[in-house]
Amino acid sequence: MTIKGIIAKKLGMSIIYDDNGTALPVTVVQAGPCTVTQVKTLAKDGYDSVQVGFSESKNINKPQAGHQERSGGKFSILQEFESDPSNEPEVGQLITSEIFSEVKKVKVSGTSKGRGFSGGVRRYGFKGGPKTHGQSDRHRAIGSIGAGSSPGRVWPGQKMPGHYGNAKSTVKGLRVVKVDSANNIILIKGAIPGYNGSPLRVDIQS
Repeated sequence: MTIKGIIAKKLGMSIIYDDNGTALPVTVVQAGPCTVTQVKTLAKDGYDSVQVGFSESKNINKPQAGHQERSGGKFSILQEFESDPSNEPEVGQLITSEIFSEVKKVKVSGTSKGRGFSGGVRRYGFKGGPKTHGQSDRHRAIGSIGAGSSPGRVWPGQKMPGHYGNAKSTVKGLRVVKVDSANNIILIKGAIPGYNGSPLRVDIQS
């Protein structure tokens, strides 16, 4: 195995059945193909890694176009992955879903769905206030946020309404259920961050 990860795209969720007839919720992911844009070595760069590009784009600036010229493509997404120094790929080489053919677990990173400005009930699952005894406007209020006399202020990090979602999220230990090398599709058990069509980083876990 030369590279220990790939850039992918979330396609959606589905259900498949295993040999015992058990229904498994899976996320369908398009894993590559990615193109090697740069190879970093311990002697030259201080560490071994491979930079790959994904999602061809015409709207990249001249420095990026010059950096990617040797690979023969223009990609909007670049990521570095750990590589095996004894068998490094070459610039321009394609990386496909075949690297997951013998992999059981992966780590997936993406950007969670943006929920905008949300209240405490939606953002943190707060219970809300009482519904009776004269309470008419406290149904979804967060309640007390601190004592008045001491400390006389709101503690930093207090859970309150605010921006919810649209943040980097990583899920570890996800099982690879199936690999379709012909179509560069992998099926990962469970849910992963992001909306359908969003880019992902999939790292191989030992």
